Amino acid sequence: MARQLGFEPEEYRQYGSALALAEYFRLQHGNIGPLRSWMDRQWHAPDMSVASSRVHELIVRGNFKIIYTTNYDRWLENAFEHHRREFIKVVSVADLARIRRDVTQIVKFHGDFENDDSIVLDETSYFRRLDFESPLDIKLRADVLGRSVLFIGYSLADINIRYLFYKLARLWHTSVPGVPQPPSYIFLPVRNPVQQAVLAQWGIQAISPDGDEDDPSAALVAFMEEVVGAEVRAPDARNGASRRKNRS
Repeated sequence: MARQLGFEPEEYRQYGSALALAEYFRLQHGNIGPLRSWMDRQWHAPDMSVASSRVHELIVRGNFKIIYTTNYDRWLENAFEHHRREFIKVVSVADLARIRRDVTQIVKFHGDFENDDSIVLDETSYFRRLDFESPLDIKLRADVLGRSVLFIGYSLADINIRYLFYKLARLWHTSVPGVPQPPSYIFLPVRNPVQQAVLAQWGIQAISPDGDEDDPSAALVAFMEEVVGAEVRAPDARNGASRRKNRS
């Protein structure tokens, strides 16, 4: 991105946040198309295969009915195709008419590489997303309210996600005051008492490994293996899963 704009990468990084830099790119090019194309090529290189991803395999095997992801890439979809599981990708309001109760929904909450207008990448699109008033936001509220949700792989430094937690908790308490909110869960590879307390006020329980696992990816795999095992024994307990933007 930097060199396309005439900057050295190290110099360009000093000029603002990732959102601001992407915003500048869009202003200079008129759209994010070239940046999206570059990201698509980098994230879907020919030598990369979802077949070796244990986390993706476990997500597919979990038989979650609804999966929200903030990833733009196609790795979740590729995983379902690789393991021969049917799914419906939801990117825009037009996709809502294709939803079937017996097929897993993969909701691309921050957009998809196949639709430049859907991608939340620069400051303008990010601030617009914070309104939480798009058709997908309305769907999210309908899907989440009254259900337990599992969040995996999210960065707690992402204010967008933290604001989402806050908004959902506030919506529940405003809509049904006095009624306990169904607990949701987030997997943290490392115990964090500060985040645990902050998240608890929004009805989200943090789950972390008992031991000292140095590899966050390995910790996530071990956790998902437990979840999928539990799901196999108790299929009626399934509700939903949500996945991060950064790829596993």
